[in-house]
Amino acid sequence: MTIDQEKDKNESLSSPKNNILQIIWENVQILVIAVILAVIIRTFIAEPRYIPSESMYPTLETGDRLVVEKVSYYFHAPQPGDIVVFEPPMQLQLQGYDKSQAFIKRIIATGGDTVEVRQGKVYVNNKPLKENYILHPPHYNLESVQVPEGYLFVMGDNRNNSNDSHVWGFLPENNVIGHAVFRFFPFQRIGSILSIII
Repeated sequence: MTIDQEKDKNESLSSPKNNILQIIWENVQILVIAVILAVIIRTFIAEPRYIPSESMYPTLETGDRLVVEKVSYYFHAPQPGDIVVFEPPMQLQLQGYDKSQAFIKRIIATGGDTVEVRQGKVYVNNKPLKENYILHPPHYNLESVQVPEGYLFVMGDNRNNSNDSHVWGFLPENNVIGHAVFRFFPFQRIGSILSIII
């Protein structure tokens, strides 16, 4: 057997092992890249969220799965009518809610606006809101309050079953995680979640 034939024989015997190691290494690289991309996307672009309560009913139902996007608020401030996911403010943390326990509500007013609830209607800057998206009119009153700059006034669409700004006060804009834009489950109600212009 010549030297070249011996070399070919050795390469053919060792190649299956080398191929397996190469495949494993390539899969590890793909997995690492996928994990890094997933972390980047979840942190800066979008993330899935689950609705645990009826506070946003009938717009959102318990068990709905949503996509919460995070990009738009890099370019503009949250707007009235947007449905936002947020970390509980200090008022809620003092009541025992964990900082990681996200809430979801609709923005009613932003910094500088006044909010009042009387006779079953919500007033922003002394104008009643047309709220065909709520379950029932609110059964409570709220004296006129002015939202400080850098804060939001948020409410659940299920007005009478929502732990929101009429209970605990104003939400710091910095607590907003993102804007709920799309429901991907259940499949029979899949679709975009439109902001209401208030």
